[in-house]
Amino acid sequence: MMLSWSDLKPGKKIIYEGIPHEITAYEHLKVAMWKWLEKVSMRNLVTWNMLSNMTFREVDKFEEADVSSANYEYLYSDWSEYFFMNKDTYDQVSLTDKVVWDAKLFLTEWDKVVLQEYNWLPINITLEPSVTLEVIDTPPGEKWNTATGWKKPATLSTWLVVQVPLFMAIWDKVKVDTREKSYLWRA
Repeated sequence: MMLSWSDLKPGKKIIYEGIPHEITAYEHLKVAMWKWLEKVSMRNLVTWNMLSNMTFREVDKFEEADVSSANYEYLYSDWSEYFFMNKDTYDQVSLTDKVVWDAKLFLTEWDKVVLQEYNWLPINITLEPSVTLEVIDTPPGEKWNTATGWKKPATLSTWLVVQVPLFMAIWDKVKVDTREKSYLWRA
């Protein structure tokens, strides 16, 4: 289905230069002589790169991207591939490191993810906004420094390193923001 410039709204998925993109922001602009422009920011759904301040005219047409989403659970990894199971059909799919990208820093067994597919090929996974991980290595903190804002590095069970408060110890569980890669609170 072809879309016109007026159909470009946040959340709409289009094909731009042969690659699926999702509109994240738009602004309707009027220029001289009753001409209208659509100023758009969009995210590449394959690489997650942002394209900002793209302008489109009234005559521009776009193909709607047929991107589907399904709920999956993470099963395991052999460090070159990551295996997921569809929660509805129990089908298993393996994804390469290129598709999983930075999400591997947050994946533990049985985590719930949303897998996006374009032309029946997995293009991206979306994690929950926060996950619980275990601290496997951190320097000892001082007991008297529990109220200050000082931080120390902690290596988590997925080898992600985040800054945590001084009172955190090995084997503690922490809640981590998957978007910012930062410590939220003790779990």
